[in-house]
Amino acid sequence: MNYITPEILNRLDEKLTRLNSLRPLPQSLVRKLRQQFELEMTYNSNAIEGNSLTLKETFLVINEGLTIKGKPLKDHLEAKGHTEALEYLFNLADRKTPAPLSEKIIRELNGIVMHDIDREWAGRYRNSNVIIGGASHAPPEAIEVPRMMHELIKWTKKEGQKLHPIELAAIFHHRLVFIHPFFDGNGRTTRLAMNIILLREGYPLVVILKNDRRRYYRLLAEADKGDPTPFVMFIAQSVQRSLDIYLNVLTPSRKAKEKFITLKELADGSRFSAKYLNLLARIGKLEAHKEGRLWYSSQEALKRYLGGRKRKRK
Repeated sequence: MNYITPEILNRLDEKLTRLNSLRPLPQSLVRKLRQQFELEMTYNSNAIEGNSLTLKETFLVINEGLTIKGKPLKDHLEAKGHTEALEYLFNLADRKTPAPLSEKIIRELNGIVMHDIDREWAGRYRNSNVIIGGASHAPPEAIEVPRMMHELIKWTKKEGQKLHPIELAAIFHHRLVFIHPFFDGNGRTTRLAMNIILLREGYPLVVILKNDRRRYYRLLAEADKGDPTPFVMFIAQSVQRSLDIYLNVLTPSRKAKEKFITLKELADGSRFSAKYLNLLARIGKLEAHKEGRLWYSSQEALKRYLGGRKRKRK
């Protein structure tokens, strides 16, 4: 089954091909981009789970070793633990032969994320049932977790031969969160583990933004009910955002770059309203990505959308 339309997959494949054509990437730029994405992901992934550190405070904690007055110790430990897990993730991806995703790696990611928060259960599957506050989904019974995790890895290896990597990563993400194998840190562990699938295929680190938290949880809930397609499209948009950022920094010629502007600015020069462009961006018809609360796209992306619409009419 295909979850992403061929048009969108072709668009993402073309962007990845462009990125691969620039390899080997300048090491100084790679380091800066990695640092930017590590900070972004640590802040956003923890903030989704309720961490109160701001982006700047997260930077000060992980890069300067500072303690932020008035902020809980747990929030500081979460920032440090997530950064260490990202270092582990990149070490896996940088190997000449990247390690395949496994239960061991997933447990180790959780162990690093949760080491200073709950050392007794960090990296260990839960041994009792849990309830997710505010969610209608009730995770499987604890006795089922080892079997379901084994089957998930088996499924991932099998479907890796059939599904597009982005589709595989998104469906894997939903299934791992659905199992909820650990007492704590499941969301952060899942977002890290999903990136193993993508990094192995050459994609940049993919970040789920805090500002998309409600949408993220809503689409996961829809997937729980049997409709994973909107969630897969959501992950595809997150992948596109990372690709756009990398290409914008690494493209050697200004002529080859796309100038990303807000949808309001894009609407001013077109016959469409910003509200309609926002709808096109959210459903994936218009190439766009989010920065904070705002969607960004380009004149070139709008032309491609209009061109595709004309071809369909013909």
